[in-house]
Amino acid sequence: MSDSAPAKPAPPKRTPVPRGLAHTGPIILAYGFRPFFLAAGVWAVLAMGLWVAALASGFAIGGRDYGGAAWHAHEMLFGYTTAAMAGFLLTAIPNWTGRLPVSGAPLAGLFAVWLVGRLALLAPDFIGLWPAIGLDIAFLPLLFAICLREIVAGRKWRDLKVLAAVLALALANAGYHALIVWNGDTGLASRLAVAAYIMLIGIIGGRVVPSFTRNWLAKRHVIALPAPYDRFDSVALLGGLAALFAWVVLPENGITALLCVAAGLLHAGRLWRWRGWQTGAERLVLVLHLGYGFIPLGFFTIALVPAGILDPASALHVFTVGAIGLMTIAIMSRATRGHTALPLTAPLLTASSYGCVILAAILRPLAALLPEHYLLLVSLSGLCWMAGFGLYVLEYAPALLGRRRPRPE
Repeated sequence: MSDSAPAKPAPPKRTPVPRGLAHTGPIILAYGFRPFFLAAGVWAVLAMGLWVAALASGFAIGGRDYGGAAWHAHEMLFGYTTAAMAGFLLTAIPNWTGRLPVSGAPLAGLFAVWLVGRLALLAPDFIGLWPAIGLDIAFLPLLFAICLREIVAGRKWRDLKVLAAVLALALANAGYHALIVWNGDTGLASRLAVAAYIMLIGIIGGRVVPSFTRNWLAKRHVIALPAPYDRFDSVALLGGLAALFAWVVLPENGITALLCVAAGLLHAGRLWRWRGWQTGAERLVLVLHLGYGFIPLGFFTIALVPAGILDPASALHVFTVGAIGLMTIAIMSRATRGHTALPLTAPLLTASSYGCVILAAILRPLAALLPEHYLLLVSLSGLCWMAGFGLYVLEYAPALLGRRRPRPE
């Protein structure tokens, strides 16, 4: 009998964690980006089309309690954008945590909750105000709970700050409906929602914009690369948070204007450190810098409101159409290409969709400076928005509905 110690059994071989590469069931339910990005693109076109038609013809939309303007604002903030956000989070969180993505029946259920909310608010008079509100407000708390479960299970504690924005959006949505019921000013809830999205872009954009830029430049052997995350980025985010808080509670105050100027300078400096001017040859990367660029521009335009140079709605649309709209379509197109094995470059249709959204972001604030052409410019802005997202649906619906990433060999 040998005196040597028995050999320890070899540890079991670890296999990579699959991330949404399921090859059974409807492909639309294989990964969160598929149903939600497609729905975001379609609803961006339909909801804006209904609003433009209401402006042009005067037909009622949103029922007697909401009305056209309140319905339009709600569906852009809590309809279109929540779908885009859900598609991103349900796709990104598995990469952060190493866990399987939400797919199949749970994903179908979550998507159904979002869709029912859109239908309910499309005709709240038909089903009643309170049932319509109840159906709409269910989505964001459910999305929050699902994302929280995944982040906690994956022990990615630093990513919990992303969910603070989702929680703020859930509260803003509930507050929006409450203000409708009480005949209050929904501007407070709208600003809170916009502020949550801008902070989310600041946090997530601070990861993806320099990362994608660095990767693209490194492949071309460029020596000068984007600055890594450091204290300056933290100061910029905190400065933005302070300015956004002041804007939410005191939108036309002089102190808010000063904070917004400071935040705009900080975020402009942050964007400069990412060296976006070197990415002009690849529009899929450049558009991320352009989208983020609307954040400092949005802060500067808000600072003009107390002086009466720009009206509050026009300043708000720099954030909503520019920063939120352009950043979401940029992320949606890039993620769709990456997760369906399409080349990571922006072909003509994709670049055209970006151009349409940029034009929409320019035309909407311009309407306030040319009041004699207000209705025309607002309508043109809406049509450009519809064209941008219509091109996204036209180009990427086939991939979202039928193209799988190849199996790894």
